[in-house]
Amino acid sequence: MVLFDFTVSTIISRLAFFSGLFALAFSQHGCIEGVASKPVNPVHHASPPADPELQAFLKDYRQFFEASMALTQTPGAAVVVVKGDSIIFQQGFGVKKIGVTDSVDLHTVFRIGSLSKGFAGILTGILVQKGLLHWDEPVQHYYPAFTLRDHNQAKRMVLWHLLSHTTGLPYHAFTNLIERGFDTKKIVAEYFPQAPISGKEGVFFSYQNAAFCVIEEVMQGATQKTYPQLLQENVLSPAKMRFASCDFQSMQNCQDKALPHFRIGNTWRSDTISRAYYNAAAAGGVNASIADMGEWLKLLLGHKPEIISLNTLEKVFSPVVQTGKERRTFPRWINREDASYAMGWRVLHHNNDTIIYHGGYVNGFRSEIAFNRRDNIGICILFNASTDLCSTAVPAFFDRWDAVRSKIH
Repeated sequence: MVLFDFTVSTIISRLAFFSGLFALAFSQHGCIEGVASKPVNPVHHASPPADPELQAFLKDYRQFFEASMALTQTPGAAVVVVKGDSIIFQQGFGVKKIGVTDSVDLHTVFRIGSLSKGFAGILTGILVQKGLLHWDEPVQHYYPAFTLRDHNQAKRMVLWHLLSHTTGLPYHAFTNLIERGFDTKKIVAEYFPQAPISGKEGVFFSYQNAAFCVIEEVMQGATQKTYPQLLQENVLSPAKMRFASCDFQSMQNCQDKALPHFRIGNTWRSDTISRAYYNAAAAGGVNASIADMGEWLKLLLGHKPEIISLNTLEKVFSPVVQTGKERRTFPRWINREDASYAMGWRVLHHNNDTIIYHGGYVNGFRSEIAFNRRDNIGICILFNASTDLCSTAVPAFFDRWDAVRSKIH
């Protein structure tokens, strides 16, 4: 299982025998110290927009999503839409586990895969903002053990090279070792010196998990705190992401969680939560509910300035390198030459708009997040199975937005 952000359609049959799978439930409580309450009366916890055009836009998208859930046989999902500093739509769809009537609610926790990389980029920015890190400081200044086959390139490596996948290492270098449970220190010490260098740092894009996670060691070297501690103290707690975490045990203890699903023939089967990638939290170890991701979108859109400044957000989201040689991002929607990578984020250009985006896959979960900073709008979708809807949900949202935004007041 290779962890990466899904940007191409998964070829899955579109049989519709799950057409009745739309039971919803909204809970006011979730996983707090491993204990969850029973679902209560449905509550959206969103601020309904006053603008009738915006209401119609959200209704249209909800109808699209419900129909697509049936068409793609998606077991469970959750969606949040943020406009400005308000959550204007938030809903659970389907079930946490196939064959059980326990509906996905606002606090159902999913694994978010490579959306975790965006948290690492933002956390780095916050630590730079606090003067604890510096973007252009050599990695070896904070983590002296860092090495590569080319020692001179290792010496030149700085923080933004790690977060932009421009270390020069080959594509997905040593991701297989992460999946075998190796920690970053062991991979760096024993295996990085063996890897050929594929390109110059800062200009050669090659998607990574192991090299990306070196940022965890950098942070610990600078602060003497672990990555989970720093993420909790600087992002999750201040942003009021009450159900989010980045470790296996928290997910295991959570009662209100979705389970991953895999298709066997024409049938979905649920699976267990695996330990995979919790040893690489910065690359793919974050757990979160859709309510958490609504708060996250507010932060990303610049509405939590007490946590991160607009200048820091601008730095994190600024394109570093074009990703044109990589597989197509959203084929038939985004051209190769219109995609770049920033610090833990993809930067897409579509219809004269800039969309900040990332997708994720891990352990049978899929996730999508995208936002338009100019229009101050964003969406996040969490899935407990990899279906065609995962690849069409974001384009469908922004195509609909393009059609109506001139009418929105």
